[in-house]
Amino acid sequence: MSNRVEKITRVGVFTSGGDSPGMNAAIRAVVRTALYKDKKVTGIYHGYQGMIDNTMFDMDSQSVSSIIQMGGTVLKTARCMEFKTTEGRAKAYEHVRTAGIDALVAIGGDGTFTGAEIFSREFNIPVMCIPGTIDNDLNGTDLTIGYDTANNTVIEAIDKIRDTAASHNRLFFIEVMGRDSGCIALNAGVAGGAEAILLPERETAIDELIDMLEQAADRKKSSMIVIVAEGDKNGGANNVARCVQEKVGYYDTKVSILGHLQRGGAPSSADRVLATRMGYAAVNELLKGNTRATVGVRGSEIVTTPLEEALSKKELKLNEDLVEIAKIMAL
Repeated sequence: MSNRVEKITRVGVFTSGGDSPGMNAAIRAVVRTALYKDKKVTGIYHGYQGMIDNTMFDMDSQSVSSIIQMGGTVLKTARCMEFKTTEGRAKAYEHVRTAGIDALVAIGGDGTFTGAEIFSREFNIPVMCIPGTIDNDLNGTDLTIGYDTANNTVIEAIDKIRDTAASHNRLFFIEVMGRDSGCIALNAGVAGGAEAILLPERETAIDELIDMLEQAADRKKSSMIVIVAEGDKNGGANNVARCVQEKVGYYDTKVSILGHLQRGGAPSSADRVLATRMGYAAVNELLKGNTRATVGVRGSEIVTTPLEEALSKKELKLNEDLVEIAKIMAL
C-alpha cells in the first residue's frame, strides 16, 4: 500500500461548469464508495467557488439518498473566475486543508479538468476527474455523463416537431447544443430522421444545404427537418433559416432552439449506470495512488487517462460512418 493511500482519510467531491444529467448518480457513487472504504467525505457546494467561499459540509450515506434519479446536481455548480488566479487558488487550498480534505473528486468538463490539474500540481493534492457534460467532447472516454440523456431529450423534441412539420408541409431548423462538438447533432439527427445535419467540425455552405433540400423536395418530401449544432459555422439556426429564405423563398420555414432544455430531466438508465461506475472507479483509483487523471470508458471497460494527456490531446469524436449513414438515410 502506497503512502498516498495511507494519507487519504477524507475525500472532497464537487461539480463544476455546466450541469449534466447523471451528475447526482456520480456524487452518490463517490460518497458511498468512499464511506465503504472507511473514508470520510466532504461535499463542496458550487465547485471551485465553494472552495473559495468555504461552503463545505460533511456527507454520509443519507446525504445522497434518493438522488440517483434526479437531473442537475445537488452540490450546485458555478463558474469561478477567481479560481483562475494564484491568489484565488491559494484561498481555496487553505479552506480545503482546514476541512481536512486530502483528495478530491471533480465532476465536470474541460474547464473543471484544467482547474483540477493546476490545483493538484500547485498544492500536491491527489485529484481524480469524472467527465460530466452533455457535449461528449472530452478526451479519455468514449462517453461522458449526460450525453445519452441529452440525446434522448433532443430526439423526443424532434419527433414532436416532425408531427407539426408534416401537418403543415414545413421546413424546420432545430438548433441543438454543441458549440465545438457536433456529437449531439449527429446522433440525434440520425435517430430523428433529419434531412440535413450542420456540424461545427465541418462547414456546410448555404448553397450546399439548399441543394440537399431541393433534392429532398424532388423526392416528394413534403416536410423537412434540419438539425443545426449551435457552433455551426453559418451562425446558428436563425441565421441559417434566414439565409435559406433569402435564396429560396418558397419554403414555409420555422426555427426551434432547444437550448437548456437539453441539460435537464431525469438521467437515462445508461447515464445512471455509467455515472455510478465512474464514481466508484474514481475513489478506488485515488486509493490505489492514482492521481491527476480522468476516469473514462473505452468500449465496456473503465479506464483512466492522465489529465495532462486528456487536456492536450484533441481528438475528432465524430463517427465518420455515422456521417455517411446520415447522408444515405436522408434519401
